[in-house]
Amino acid sequence: MFISLGHCLHLAMIFKEFKVFFVIFFFNIYLVNYITALLFNERQSKVWGPGLNPVKIISPARYFFVQLVDDNAKKIKNQLKDPFKVRINGHSIKRHQCRVWTNILDKKDGSFIVRYKLYEICYDFEIEILTSRNTHVGGSPYKFQDPVYPDECFCPISSVPQWLKDNECNSEYAQVLKDLQSFKNVNLDEIHKVVVKKFENSRSASICNYVVLNNQIYRKCYGEHVGFKMFMDAILLSLSRKVSLPDIELFVNLGDWPLSNKNTPIPLFSWCGSNSTQDIVMPTYDLTESVLENMGRVSLDMLSVQGNIDLKWESKIPKAFWRGRDSSKERLKLIKIARAHPQLFNASLTNFFFFRDLERQYGPKDKLVSFFKFFDYKYQINMDGTVAAYRFPYLLAGDSLVFKQDSEYYEHFYSDLKPWKHYIPFNSDLSNLVERIKWAIDHDKEAKRIAVGGQTFARNNLMPQDIFCYHVYLLNEWSKRIGSDIKLRDGMEPVIQPSHNIDCNDCEGVFDVVKDEL
Repeated sequence: MFISLGHCLHLAMIFKEFKVFFVIFFFNIYLVNYITALLFNERQSKVWGPGLNPVKIISPARYFFVQLVDDNAKKIKNQLKDPFKVRINGHSIKRHQCRVWTNILDKKDGSFIVRYKLYEICYDFEIEILTSRNTHVGGSPYKFQDPVYPDECFCPISSVPQWLKDNECNSEYAQVLKDLQSFKNVNLDEIHKVVVKKFENSRSASICNYVVLNNQIYRKCYGEHVGFKMFMDAILLSLSRKVSLPDIELFVNLGDWPLSNKNTPIPLFSWCGSNSTQDIVMPTYDLTESVLENMGRVSLDMLSVQGNIDLKWESKIPKAFWRGRDSSKERLKLIKIARAHPQLFNASLTNFFFFRDLERQYGPKDKLVSFFKFFDYKYQINMDGTVAAYRFPYLLAGDSLVFKQDSEYYEHFYSDLKPWKHYIPFNSDLSNLVERIKWAIDHDKEAKRIAVGGQTFARNNLMPQDIFCYHVYLLNEWSKRIGSDIKLRDGMEPVIQPSHNIDCNDCEGVFDVVKDEL
């Protein structure tokens, strides 16, 4: 094929133009990054969180926070484009670079969440937070002499109090103490007889009887639908990899509804409590799964929800937003109210199950909306379904103002919340909901303050580390109230740790560190 001199010259000109374009393009990127790096004081910026203690604090996804500040140590409140990068260094047993997945979540207000997931043991572990000028942010680099283990390794420390201290857990959890106050010197043999008699042939409720003995998990389930045992299995197995759990026996309610009668209470561990029952409340299976599958097979968790919000408060749509299924009459009433006040609400049902005969009146079904897009709206409505709405923690973690329906149902953290500080309450029959929405519109400054209060509460109390802490504290306190020997019941089967192909090297070094510090 013959190419003329003219073609060659033309191609040369095109190449030259592209070369100039790419030089200018990459120079502009460098210039933007360089200027961005000058907009904050890297050394005064704050870096904190459990992910900076990776030897002792083990979780599926470790995480820490970064708050950029200026030269006067004032928080940067505007979004900065890619102000830093995170580099995690270290080597595996085979001396190659550790396999680590790192993810930076930009909250678009000068603060960031950095999370990372290990896929093998990492030695000479180091976290670097670097600006575009390769200067370090905060106390970077963070270096660790002891090996850092992935969550899959079975490396429990022997002391629960030491684990609680290492993980910076609260000294006590008031809801746990309240839930357990009726149970002292519990005779588990008697309780076992009562539970089996009540639930063995039940078609409306399902129970699993768990025993933790020598840090191994065993169970036997009763009832027709026991599939949700996988959630309790998962958290117990995860905890037992981290700390040697006390020998305990417990009875876990696998349904949404709390079941322990106040007049004759039995120690039932449930994911939801109510004012008319006396269940021992754990973090919900939904919230707990989002912790165990962080950077795994779930996309919505307490970290991701903070880093996937597009609009700042001033740009949000000043309406109340809600999507959900028809799991209560009050939800149908909300649709009526929303249609009567379209200037205040964007609310619709996404599925009909309980009131299918009313779909023509309250439908049509609306399409599903990404949870992250909820926060394009200033106001979020949290309403009960069959019990407490398990989306509440995620709504609080976002940066919209949450309106919460008064309810007899509660989750493990409700007693620590304060109305008008963390959320705005409205009557259970929705009679003052419109009035409360109008108040928020007319008092935007106060509304924003409450929204920030709710998000701050979530960050301080509902992060993955907090969920692990609550479970361990609860199980440890329960063990103190047992007055009979722990033994395996007839028909119990072992709950086996999930298989993996990670070489955990017998947790070499971890136990030495623990023993030295005990």
